[in-house]
Amino acid sequence: MTFSLVARCKDSGMFGMAISSSSPAVAARCAWAQAGVGAVATQNVTDPSLGPRVLSLMAKGATATNALNEVENSANFMAYRQLLAVDNSGNTCIFSGSEALGIVAESGATDVAAAGNLLDNTSIPEVLTSTFLSTSGHLGDRLIQSMRAAVKAGGEAGPVHSAGLLLVDQVSWPVAELRCDWAPDECPIENIATAWATYKPQLNDYVQRALDPTQAPSYGVPGNE
Repeated sequence: MTFSLVARCKDSGMFGMAISSSSPAVAARCAWAQAGVGAVATQNVTDPSLGPRVLSLMAKGATATNALNEVENSANFMAYRQLLAVDNSGNTCIFSGSEALGIVAESGATDVAAAGNLLDNTSIPEVLTSTFLSTSGHLGDRLIQSMRAAVKAGGEAGPVHSAGLLLVDQVSWPVAELRCDWAPDECPIENIATAWATYKPQLNDYVQRALDPTQAPSYGVPGNE
């Protein structure tokens, strides 16, 4: 009921992930990332606590593979879980438990990993990773392009209703965290794409306002000169 990808921009060091599902508010449970550390997706009968656990292990120096192996060997009910991770060296790892739902598939390469469950077909993760690797530009743009390609290739077995885009870069908070928690009649990925097109030109301004408002551009609101 979910497909996602986690990725690292080798040029900027930014991490991100994008995800979509037929379930509501998928990004609230499944999207995790930490600047300078990596990105993680936790999906399929989700245990949200696993995302922070994987990130904590990678922050202490574990590779994506070592972190997922540690969680696989110590967490409960791992047969029901699906995890994806990318670390700060671009290493990736994917775990899909034996009880993952429906058509399950995964695809990994340096800097990007993708996986899904209850998919329309087994090609979806490969479409996600190949699209990511064949595109350039801002990490957010590449994640959106990859998700659109996955939908075109069949996506989930049923209609998707929620989606999210998460980006981290240099600061301790997400520089972008865009969510569509429920879209009964529209494509949530397109809703995220619309939000990203608006937010992208302002992303650096919002970071600057947090770091030093005196050096930030005008807020563009009434009363601000």
